[in-house]
Amino acid sequence: MTLANIIIYFMVLRNDDTLAYENIALNKPTQQSQPYISTIYPAATFDSSNAVDGLKTNLSANGGQCVISANGYRTATWWVNLTSIHSIHDIKIYYRTDNALWISILNFVSDASNGYTARFLGFYVYVSNTTNIFDGHLCFHDTNYTRATIPSIANITCPVHGQYLIYYNIRPQDAERAAEFSKYAFNELCEVEVYGCNETGVYGPDCSLSCPDNCCYCHIETGVCEWCKPGYKESQCELPCSAQFYGEICSLRCGNCSEGRACHHVNGSCTNGCDVGVYGDKCQTPCPDGWHGHNCSEICSNCDECDRFSGQCTSPCYTGWKGPICREECSNGGYGQACGQRCGACLGYKQCHHINGSCLEGCDPGFKGDLCETGCSSGKFGFNCEQNCNVNCGVPYQCNRTTGECQGGCQPGWEGARCEQVCKQNKYGENCSNSCGFCQDSNCHHVNGSCPGKCLDGYQGTLCNDICEAGFYGENCKKKCSLFCKSSRDCNHVTGNCNEGCIGGWQGAMCLKVAEKKDDVDCQSRFYGVLAALCVCLMTNAILVAYICIYRWKGKEKTKNLAYIEENETKAASFNMDIVSSKIDEDDKNGYQELGELALPSDYDRI
Repeated sequence: MTLANIIIYFMVLRNDDTLAYENIALNKPTQQSQPYISTIYPAATFDSSNAVDGLKTNLSANGGQCVISANGYRTATWWVNLTSIHSIHDIKIYYRTDNALWISILNFVSDASNGYTARFLGFYVYVSNTTNIFDGHLCFHDTNYTRATIPSIANITCPVHGQYLIYYNIRPQDAERAAEFSKYAFNELCEVEVYGCNETGVYGPDCSLSCPDNCCYCHIETGVCEWCKPGYKESQCELPCSAQFYGEICSLRCGNCSEGRACHHVNGSCTNGCDVGVYGDKCQTPCPDGWHGHNCSEICSNCDECDRFSGQCTSPCYTGWKGPICREECSNGGYGQACGQRCGACLGYKQCHHINGSCLEGCDPGFKGDLCETGCSSGKFGFNCEQNCNVNCGVPYQCNRTTGECQGGCQPGWEGARCEQVCKQNKYGENCSNSCGFCQDSNCHHVNGSCPGKCLDGYQGTLCNDICEAGFYGENCKKKCSLFCKSSRDCNHVTGNCNEGCIGGWQGAMCLKVAEKKDDVDCQSRFYGVLAALCVCLMTNAILVAYICIYRWKGKEKTKNLAYIEENETKAASFNMDIVSSKIDEDDKNGYQELGELALPSDYDRI
């Protein structure tokens, strides 16, 4: 090789344009697809990081300074992560040469026979903010090189911004260039240098000039802003984002800030809080289950899930609640799940507890229990079944559980719906349908009709319903009618007045007065009348004495009969004396003294 050729060779390798910028790829993280696995050499010999270690003195496969990918693949990918977005000026790629001469000394072109030029053909270089080439900017694609013209060191100018530099190669399918290409694609990169500014927001040959205000990245050579800081727009980034937008290139839409206000144009935060349905600094996070409203600060009402904006329940209401937002208590006699259960007989038809159905103020008449669904047990009625049916019911202790009205009417002597009232005055017995007898106080026992005291004059018996026996009248029917009634002993049972008048010689209602004097015959009549009365008394006493003697002689019930005889003797004596006395008293003295000679009346025989 002549001296001229050597000088020209080194001029090709040299790139003075990159000297002002820093290699920002040095020792940064890397990765490749299909790494080469050797059974002889350690994996580090072919590792993807060899391409950014700053070493390029040994460009052979086994020198430990190059990336070597596996054989047999039609694509090959390698990338370096610059760790943040940088302003990039140019890229330099050193390809594997195995330290052999790449170009021909005779014509200063690549040696097509060296075996590596075909592997380098057709490669792509992208700058991206992700590891996806389709998200990035294509800096270079080899479409013209041949085995004879492709250099071993590729210098690519690409003034862009990005975080990842991606080398990508694929074997083409078109027949025209296929003959130039190796059968498989390879990553055989010995060094990749990315030159640019290590800091953001600067430009110039030595990265000493600041980009315009609010400009994040500007052209590394001209300083023209290419990427505004978050929250700004226009060519010089002089304007904030339009309302409802924020962030990188004003491409992000604000969340639901309160009252529809715009968010902060840089970070998207809502300074006045969030509208309904969202929460978080940017008001873009939907409410979690069970929450709704402004800033998601309201819990769903009585349901597990609800619409985060309106609060309307999207899951069933809890037990005892109803309505779109489950804030209404069950009503109209319903309670429980979906208000589908019916309240019991609560007091006054009031609503029961909307959740458990209990009657808070007790039960209506006829029911008992917390839910007032159980009817009163036998013998009970009324509020909470606390009252007892009356024993005086027709069927004792059996009554209507609601009203207490007796079943089967009442027992004799009682009346009223509940059989609580004794028969009204002067009534007794079954259904109080019987009238009392002639009791002295006009009232009888409400059950059996018996008179508690004496009977009225002229009546006798337990019920005072019996009139005196013939010949008796007055109190307890103990008084005898007058002998001088026209029909003997035939008098009114109450007053003692003779029913048909008196016999001759006697007068007065009771025929106990001697007729007034008209003549001697009248006096004689009165005298014989008295005499006849005395005779009758004597005959009566004689018969009574004979009766007593017979009973004494028989010796039956001696003591009882003696008392009875003594009592009747006394009554007879008293009765006879009363008659005589009353007859005498009723006659005036003159009339008595004028009896004189008595002539027997024509009706004496009737006496």
